[in-house]
Amino acid sequence: MQPPPGMPPKMTLPGVQYLIAVASGKGGVGKSTVAANLAMALHMHGQRVGLMDADIYGPSVPTMMGLGLVDQSTTPFPMEKFGLKLMSMGFLVDPNQAVIWRGPKVAQAVAAFLGQLNWGPLDYLIIDLPPGTGDAQLTLTQQAPLTGAVVVTTPQEISLIDARKGLKMFNEVRVPVIGIVENMSYFIGDDGKRYDIFRGSGGQKLAQEGGVPLLAEIPIDPRVAECGDMGEPIVHKYPDSPVTAAYLKLALVVMEESKRTAPQSGLPEVQL
Repeated sequence: MQPPPGMPPKMTLPGVQYLIAVASGKGGVGKSTVAANLAMALHMHGQRVGLMDADIYGPSVPTMMGLGLVDQSTTPFPMEKFGLKLMSMGFLVDPNQAVIWRGPKVAQAVAAFLGQLNWGPLDYLIIDLPPGTGDAQLTLTQQAPLTGAVVVTTPQEISLIDARKGLKMFNEVRVPVIGIVENMSYFIGDDGKRYDIFRGSGGQKLAQEGGVPLLAEIPIDPRVAECGDMGEPIVHKYPDSPVTAAYLKLALVVMEESKRTAPQSGLPEVQL
């Protein structure tokens, strides 16, 4: 089926088997952390993985991967670290410099990252979307051959208000939602017991509302933030931690759900 009038056709990424968007309706739920550690966990399962940072205004991937501004004339993109292929606006613009762009230019940059770089053969390309439902999200959902989306939330009801909007966006543009990840779900004490600090079940509630699986409940661990700030994802730095175990399990679920969802990708977009 042809795309609606005025809408460009979907890009082709012949070397990428599965293209997964990681999204949230709002910031502060750990979406970028989930994207980075999911990418690392997939790699630890023997997959060839790329991670693309689609947040033009506030890129997180350079910090999380211990990278920064590089010389574009001598540096090939995507960059590589920890066995992952990486691309981010943070490699191109000084972190102290604001990117003051209107929506169309943001959309062009996201499309260029995805379609004009040689990602090579990949089993998975994980795309860390910015929070919300703006130009970057619409560019990718309407032009990229997405296998599906993973929506990140936290247990609190307040985070569900915006997460529902993200879920609705993917439904509107007919991108399958692979499932929900509840981040900062619980805490494992020194006694080995589980403590539900936020006393909520936002992930399960959102999954039930959307008719999609709850893929994982990721526990709280102060080392997650420490590792992100130091530039080494917790899955890589602490491979025996409970958080890493949760991400490795999540990666297996995403691998299985991707195979199930993939035949549905490529459905026609709708004009918003």
